Amino acid sequence: MRNFIITVDGKRYEVGVEEVSQGAAPAASAAPAMAAAPAPVAPKANLSGTKVVSPFPGLIKNLLFANGAAVKKDQPILVLEAMKMDNDITAPCDGVITYQVQKGANVESDAVLAVIA
Repeated sequence: MRNFIITVDGKRYEVGVEEVSQGAAPAASAAPAMAAAPAPVAPKANLSGTKVVSPFPGLIKNLLFANGAAVKKDQPILVLEAMKMDNDITAPCDGVITYQVQKGANVESDAVLAVIA
């Protein structure tokens, strides 16, 4: 077995890799185990109102209101991380917000993030 030390995002992982002969499945172990990334969230069916769409791909870092909260035009409603930068996404109008994504979700450009009715 060969041991390696790998650093990912400042966290150190010790990994043991077993050498195997041809045709055998390789075995590897990592300590500590890394958590799986959150799965992307599919948009909800009811989208009546003003849609707030993602201007670029990124990670939903924080939702700034609860579903059903009243928001004002130009008020930040969520934080979208892209290229290691936090970007405030603002409300395009006054109304009641319904998020279509969850914190930790990865989104693509033009994904519906919220609906304001």
